[in-house]
Amino acid sequence: MNRQGFGAAAAALLCLALLAPAHAGRPCNEPQALKAETLERAMGLALSTLNTLDASGAKVVVMARAGQDLSKYGIRYSHLGFVYQQPDGQGGQVWRVLHKLNQCGTAESAIYRQGLGDFFMDDLWRYEAAWLVPTEAVQKRLLALLLDEKQVLQLHHKPYNMVSYPWAQKYQQSNQWAIETLALAVTADSKAPVLDRPQAQAWLKQQDYQPSTLTITALTRLGARMTKANVAFDDHPDVKRYADKIETVTVDSVFDWMPRAGLVDKPLVTQR
Repeated sequence: MNRQGFGAAAAALLCLALLAPAHAGRPCNEPQALKAETLERAMGLALSTLNTLDASGAKVVVMARAGQDLSKYGIRYSHLGFVYQQPDGQGGQVWRVLHKLNQCGTAESAIYRQGLGDFFMDDLWRYEAAWLVPTEAVQKRLLALLLDEKQVLQLHHKPYNMVSYPWAQKYQQSNQWAIETLALAVTADSKAPVLDRPQAQAWLKQQDYQPSTLTITALTRLGARMTKANVAFDDHPDVKRYADKIETVTVDSVFDWMPRAGLVDKPLVTQR
């Protein structure tokens, strides 16, 4: 995206405060008018991220934002999505974001394509972006999938749970959709391509993906379950749940795993 186009996008973002909110990686709150400071900080982060991405030579990155404070669980980032380049129709390229978002106040979700600016407009806890650049081979497979309207929905499961169990299929949270879709893309040309969620999860286990384990007490679980439509624990194994150990897919666990699995060949990039 050129700088003139980015400025136009900034003006368009002012309208977002009037739309029904969709969130991921943070609790749902009542909609509030967009503050000038929020807009300025979000667009500033988006612009600096755009400049770095433009200079990177990458076509696809796996990017995270910090939507809420998860430091008590030892987690830095709350939500990730795929950021990729596509033709802008004028001979250039534009960066887009594909990610899964929870419909605020509900236990449902949808897949969204947004501009880079939109990705940082979600009232962030910390104005920081981080991303991994996949290997060229992984980027190529991911880009083909991300541009395919049918394939990006192939493993999407509408019922949403912020702390869904990584090895079950009852719910699916945002980061879980991302890595299951990553499995779909990476295995597309293999002898055993991933076709559904159980196969994606089996592939992730084979590749030694390790979810994060959060310590959440029974009292906290009860309160969350009674007050939040997008939080449930009934898909977790009893033996782990009763021990207050809740396993789920976090950005931090994905960022730890991808280099270990040989899916990236560059260090983590952080943008503030």
